[in-house]
Amino acid sequence: MSPATLNIPKILLIKTSSLGDVLHNLPVVGDILGHYPEAKIDWLVEESFAALPGLHPKVRKVIPVALRRWRGQLLNASTWEEISKLRSTLSTSTYDFVIDTQGLLKSALLTRLSKGIRCGFDRHSAREPLAASLYQRTFQVAKAQHAVERCRQLAAQALGYSLDQPAAYGIIPPTIAHPAWLPRLNYAVLLHATSREHKLWDEANWIALGHYFRDRNIISILPWGNRAEQARSQRLSAAIPDALIPPRLNLTEAAGLLGGAKAIIGVDTGLAHLAAALGNPTIGLYTTTNPALTGLYAGNCAVNLGNIGQPPTVNMVCDCLQKLC
Repeated sequence: MSPATLNIPKILLIKTSSLGDVLHNLPVVGDILGHYPEAKIDWLVEESFAALPGLHPKVRKVIPVALRRWRGQLLNASTWEEISKLRSTLSTSTYDFVIDTQGLLKSALLTRLSKGIRCGFDRHSAREPLAASLYQRTFQVAKAQHAVERCRQLAAQALGYSLDQPAAYGIIPPTIAHPAWLPRLNYAVLLHATSREHKLWDEANWIALGHYFRDRNIISILPWGNRAEQARSQRLSAAIPDALIPPRLNLTEAAGLLGGAKAIIGVDTGLAHLAAALGNPTIGLYTTTNPALTGLYAGNCAVNLGNIGQPPTVNMVCDCLQKLC
């Protein structure tokens, strides 16, 4: 079946993890719908990130997979029951195209469980070249560009359309009840936590930034996800007047919090990408990584500061905030 002859295509997108990578794939949905307005789009994603595609009103069905959890539980009968259930779920739907924008062997293997023409990066473009051997159609996409554009270009080639509009994430903050702990005042979210310690920003910088917000009657919110991050939130809160530490939030709650913020400042972490995707003023802080390929990517609402060995200063952040907000 040629893409040019499709009427109402059924498409399965495979982008399983991690948080930032899943967000980078969201503009593909809008691109497809711009050329096939009635397309039926499903998405296969790791269970812990299933809330993200669900924020897009045009994703028909989110299919969770648990590769991360299954790896450590292969001897459990329940794991194989879940794998069998996933195979059954995928076998009941026939897609015109199955598009893997992850480019890893694990995601390519998932395409083999699906019914449809398997599409992915060629061996020169995939993150793991062996993945290309499992697709039926492969496409070359230059690596030296942002991950958002790589995903978009792969889908465009697979479905035979041109990219003629800027990337748009198409998601909206979820409607959730206003939590009792969150004041009905202006607030900024300080995303100080990241998965790798070398990506952190000095605590003294966060404290100075918190004082900047307090002087402008903006409350600093300090989210956390594990005990070490909670301890850091507590240290920062003790030094920033009126700062608040929320309870541990799930992804839906975090999206609701970010969607109502006056500004979000974050290190190299998935939640900063979520904030930018929601269209709120967001600043990404980079200390040991280059944001050119995987930094915040959301037009005028997001700015990346810093680079490898060049952490941004507090003054740089404050100057940027005055322009964004």
